Amino acid sequence: MTTLDDWLAHCERLHPKTIELGLDRVRAVAQRLGLAFDCPVFTVAGTNGKGSTCAMLEAILLQAGFRAGVYTSPHLVRFEERCRVRGQPASAEQLAAAMARVEAARGEVSLTYFEFTTLAILDVLAGAGLDAVVLEVGLGGRLDAVNLIDTDCAIITSIDVDHAEWLGDTREKIGWEKAGILRTGRPAIVSDPVPPQSVIDRATEIGADLWLPGRDFNYSGDRQQWAWAGRGRRYAGLAYPALRGANQLINASGVLAALEALRPRLPVTAQALRNGLAMVELPGRFQVVPGQPALVLDVAHNPHAVAALALNLDAMGFFPTTHAVFGAMADKDLAPMLQRMDPIIDRWYFTDLPTPRAARGTALQAQWQALTQRRDAASALFDTPQAALAAAAAAATPADRIAVFGSFYTVGGVLEQGVPHLQAGLPGQGARG
Repeated sequence: MTTLDDWLAHCERLHPKTIELGLDRVRAVAQRLGLAFDCPVFTVAGTNGKGSTCAMLEAILLQAGFRAGVYTSPHLVRFEERCRVRGQPASAEQLAAAMARVEAARGEVSLTYFEFTTLAILDVLAGAGLDAVVLEVGLGGRLDAVNLIDTDCAIITSIDVDHAEWLGDTREKIGWEKAGILRTGRPAIVSDPVPPQSVIDRATEIGADLWLPGRDFNYSGDRQQWAWAGRGRRYAGLAYPALRGANQLINASGVLAALEALRPRLPVTAQALRNGLAMVELPGRFQVVPGQPALVLDVAHNPHAVAALALNLDAMGFFPTTHAVFGAMADKDLAPMLQRMDPIIDRWYFTDLPTPRAARGTALQAQWQALTQRRDAASALFDTPQAALAAAAAAATPADRIAVFGSFYTVGGVLEQGVPHLQAGLPGQGARG
């Protein structure tokens, strides 16, 4: 095994299960690797808003002159997206070398794909000479491989019911799992406006430094600007984050609280904060691509995220026809997602996805047909997101819009050759860059 692709294929074969929660195995290998960080670590858990929170933290820290590293998952197109060092993706060679070190250290320990690759990315970040590291939890918190690292500042974003078979079927149960990233005496930033009581109880039980919205920090805004106030510090006249969507102020407010909590170790100027929010980029989070028709890319893949997408689409104004490319995992709560989008979408393009976890396009179409209230809406089936987008572009007028959502695989599938800039009626002929 020499290339990154070789190692990723090896990781796929190592363990009979895709997910096996627990820290004993991964901690044993981490100890053999001597894995440790000598800089502040932010750990971000939650159902929705994790990726945006990580991206804003990274952008602000980089603007403040700090050498920042980030681990996020999953990726959209290339695995290297999961590990960024000083604002750039780690190289395939760096990651392959780290995976070789993990393989040498693991001995007879069986690791899942996520555990193996997490250890490799943590190894890259630990050796990169960084001033700050931002780690996104993959699933839950308490038993996720990322939680083997003791965080200096925990952030819990919006919580909703997702991955119920692993984390529980209520917000309280899921909140308790997420709260597993909290540490005694360390800042615990909660950006969910109505957090589960289980998160508050856990923070109190272990003596974490709990920051709650409405109590320890808050924000306000109008059409032009917004303001934030925390423990003894205020920012006024802030420009809105470059990431679109009404929910991004909730995420940004939590980010500012986290930076305030770690200000003694990572002092950030008001100008760095403003520049970071203005320059932050994160593909696939209500990403609006100019063109004719307009293209909206959003990795919304659970009811809570799809509800936010629907509100953001409504706020865009009038479009004669809204087309939707939709592919999703079979284990998601699909009915409320389809119901929420049903009044908005005029033409559906259901697609298969290249993973065994995905629902077939035929199954998605059948669910939609069983619940739709739209006699005037239409649907079609496709083998790939690329084919579905090409068909939507061919059917659309210049004044229409196309939304691509439902899974990272769906959005990643249309980004494989770059960002599409569409021209109505010309499938596959839009410029890509």
